[in-house]
Amino acid sequence: MKTFQQPLTAGEEAYYIRLLREGTVEESRQAREILVERNLRLVAHIAKKYQNVEEDMEDLISIGCIGLIKAVNSFDSGKGRLATYACRCIDNELLMMLRSRKKLSREVSLYEPIGQDKEGNAIHLLDVIEEKQKDVVEDLELDRNIRRLFLALDHCLTEREYRILVMRYGILGCKEHTQQEVGDVLGISRSYVSRMEKRALHKLAEALRED
Repeated sequence: MKTFQQPLTAGEEAYYIRLLREGTVEESRQAREILVERNLRLVAHIAKKYQNVEEDMEDLISIGCIGLIKAVNSFDSGKGRLATYACRCIDNELLMMLRSRKKLSREVSLYEPIGQDKEGNAIHLLDVIEEKQKDVVEDLELDRNIRRLFLALDHCLTEREYRILVMRYGILGCKEHTQQEVGDVLGISRSYVSRMEKRALHKLAEALRED
């Protein structure tokens, strides 16, 4: 099994964020991919919290990756480290998806205890992430999945499906919209937006499952 790349140092992160904002189109694209790939372990950490909500792990990962991409696109380097901000974006993306499917009975916070240390002190998810443990996510090959997600967004969706996901999840710099708002812009009903959104997410999940 592959082990995910180590997180970027503070200096490396600042360099790639600056390249993302100020570089050429190609430099910006490469910087975005690096920032996403080097933070993939966050998606795995957070997605594993929701394994008991009867959702397919690939679906959780694909939604979590969208949250990570949104975090990279909207991150303000003046507000701390990307990892902390990305955790909130990933967690929020998964919570919104689960709430919409009415399969989550309560919110799960990054600061909710997930266990105890040897001294009996509570351990929170954020503590685990900041320790950068190497063996937690070796069973999930998110480094391949994120590349597939980038490709799938461009190649496996119809133009309308692509626009719906971009508008719904606020990716690629777009403002996040409700289903009703998307329907108003595209001239279709909210229920039709909901069906197309679900179909598009299913396509992304299928793309991630391919060899």
